[in-house]
Amino acid sequence: MSDLLNVSSSPHVKSKVNTSNLMLMVVIALLPASIFGVINFGLHALLIIIISVVAAVATEWLYNKGMKKTQTVGDYSAVVTGILLALNMPPAIALWIPALGSVFAILVVKQLFGGLGQNFMNPALAGRCFLMISFAGKMTDFSLPAGASSKVVVDAVTAATPLANLKAGESVDVMSMFVGNIQGTIGETSVIAILIGAAFLLFMKVIDLRIPLTYIGSFTVFVAIYSAATGGFDINYVAAHLCGGGLMLGAWFMATDYVTTPITKKGQLVYGCILGIVTAVFRIFGGSAEGVSYAIIFCNLLIPLIERVTIPTALGKGGQKA
Repeated sequence: MSDLLNVSSSPHVKSKVNTSNLMLMVVIALLPASIFGVINFGLHALLIIIISVVAAVATEWLYNKGMKKTQTVGDYSAVVTGILLALNMPPAIALWIPALGSVFAILVVKQLFGGLGQNFMNPALAGRCFLMISFAGKMTDFSLPAGASSKVVVDAVTAATPLANLKAGESVDVMSMFVGNIQGTIGETSVIAILIGAAFLLFMKVIDLRIPLTYIGSFTVFVAIYSAATGGFDINYVAAHLCGGGLMLGAWFMATDYVTTPITKKGQLVYGCILGIVTAVFRIFGGSAEGVSYAIIFCNLLIPLIERVTIPTALGKGGQKA
C-alpha cells in the first residue's frame, strides 16, 4: 500500500526521445545536402566536413576533460555544429579555416556559456560569422576546387554566386539553383537535397512547420513587394531569392534550433516573421548578396524579448499583466 502512495517529482511521464536521438536525426537529415555537396565539389568538400566535425568534437571533449565536466560528445550536438559549419563553407577553402571556426563555435559560443542549452546564439552560425569577419576574402571566394563536378555552372572570372549576379542586375537560372548546379557553399546549393532532409525532420517530428514557413513566407512577401515596387513583379526574381544562398538551409536547419528559438507558439511565429523581414532587408539593401547567417544571429538575440511579449497569461493574472 505504501508503494501506491510513493509519488516522485514531476515529470511523471517521460519520453524516450533524448538529446542524442534528436541530434542523430538531424545528422541523418543533413546527409542529403552533405552528399550532394561532395558529389558536386569533390574530395576537398568531404575533407572540409570531416575536419570541421573532428575539430568540433575534439574541442568539446578537451574542454570537458580540462574542466573535469561530464563528457557530452555522445549527444552528437558537436557533430551537428561541425556539419552545419562545414556546409556553410566555400568548397575550396583552406582546411584550417573551418577547423578554427569549429573551435570558436564550440569553445566560445557553446561551452563558455554553459554548454548545450545555455548558448545564446546558434554556434555554427556564430562560427561562420566569426570567420566571415576574420577572413572575408577567403569566405567569399567560391572558386571551385580541383575535382569539382563538371556540371557545376562556373564563372571563371569572378567565381560569383547566383545571388551576387542577381544583385548586380544579371539574369540567373532558377532551375539550376533549385537542383544545385551552381556555385556557393558546400551545403546550400541544392534546394532538393535540403528539402529531403527537412521532410525527414518533419516526418520524425523533430521540427514543425511554424518557424520555417513563417520565415520563408514573410521573406517571400517582402521580396515580392519590393519587386513589384521597383519595376513590376518578377516571379523569376522572387524564385531566385528563394532558391539562392542559405535561405533554405537556414530556415529548416538553423532557425529551428531548439536552444535559440522561442518556446512559445506565438513567439515562434513572431520570430519567423522577423527573420524573413531581416533577411530580406540584409539581402536587398545590404552590401552583401547574402544575409541569412547575420539575420539568424541577430534574431537569436531578440529571443528573450519575444518570449516576454508572447508568454501566455497565467489564469487569474490577466489584470496584473494589463
